[in-house]
Amino acid sequence: MTSDWGEAAALKARIDEVLHAFVAQEADQFAAIDPALAPVAEELEAAVADGKRMRAAFCYWGWRAAGQPDSDALVRAAASMELVHAAAVVHDDLIDDSALRHGRATAHVALRGAVPRRPRAVAAARSLAILVGDLLMGLAGQLFATSGLPAAYLARARPLWSVLARELIAGECLEILNTGTEHDTTASLKVIRYKTAKYTVEHPLLIGGALAGAGERLRGGYSAYGLPLGEAFQLRDDLLGLFGDPDRTGKANADDVRGHRPTVLLAETWRLAGDDDRERLRALLGRRDPNGDGLRAVREVMRRLKSPARVEDMITVRVGEALAALRELDVPRHAADALTALAHSAAVRLA
Repeated sequence: MTSDWGEAAALKARIDEVLHAFVAQEADQFAAIDPALAPVAEELEAAVADGKRMRAAFCYWGWRAAGQPDSDALVRAAASMELVHAAAVVHDDLIDDSALRHGRATAHVALRGAVPRRPRAVAAARSLAILVGDLLMGLAGQLFATSGLPAAYLARARPLWSVLARELIAGECLEILNTGTEHDTTASLKVIRYKTAKYTVEHPLLIGGALAGAGERLRGGYSAYGLPLGEAFQLRDDLLGLFGDPDRTGKANADDVRGHRPTVLLAETWRLAGDDDRERLRALLGRRDPNGDGLRAVREVMRRLKSPARVEDMITVRVGEALAALRELDVPRHAADALTALAHSAAVRLA
């Protein structure tokens, strides 16, 4: 186990080194255009300052599980997955109006300092944050294309980028369209599958596999492993979002309740609730200030109805499905061990 942890930590350090150096260089070139751009450049670097680097790790092991050796060029290509994630986070925080991420101000909040004492300063800061997210997505493609892998390898994976972007944006749109509507577990599961599960696990694995020349059976196995695991990852995130320690998660507990978001946790609570509890939830969900007593009241209803336990069961089932699919694959032992460890890291965590 110590060896596995050490290997994972070493991979994360390599990914961090690539990301920090690449984005720092790009931020410097961006800020050199005009001094007024410095605060925007700072948000580019802040967007990749922290992270588990899980998406890059899945891409890396998608390559290694296909029988390819370790490669610095592949690590660079895999790191591009983290820039996709950084772009998605900036846009997601903006859409959700979240104030905190990793314990510091989100981009659209931090950038208010770039437009002080200006009419419509909040709107201007939000516009700047949109552009930060757009630039991060562009940089993801640039890092991938300049990773150093052979052009023929990159060509095999390039079509998957369009699928990744289409499905990620579809998921974000579905969340917006379902926010504040009637709670439905099936609809909520579809949101998390497209908004999070696919680009967190399945697509990085498939891109790593495509770069490596993986066959159809292996690619099918990646999807069978990746989709339920990606769903488990987001289900855990939903539980942490409401019941986790903000000092660990770096996010505010009230965001999902305040935003009346279509999480599976809320959908299951609604499904299990009687008329009195539903009336109570209607009065609490979507309030601008659900902290303190309001937040405690929502948690109390959830605990009494045992909806967090239901979501825990859903996580357990999905991790089991993922690991069963992994056992069916004929991949090198070290890759199977790494993907097993990643499955547990994704689904069992405190932040």
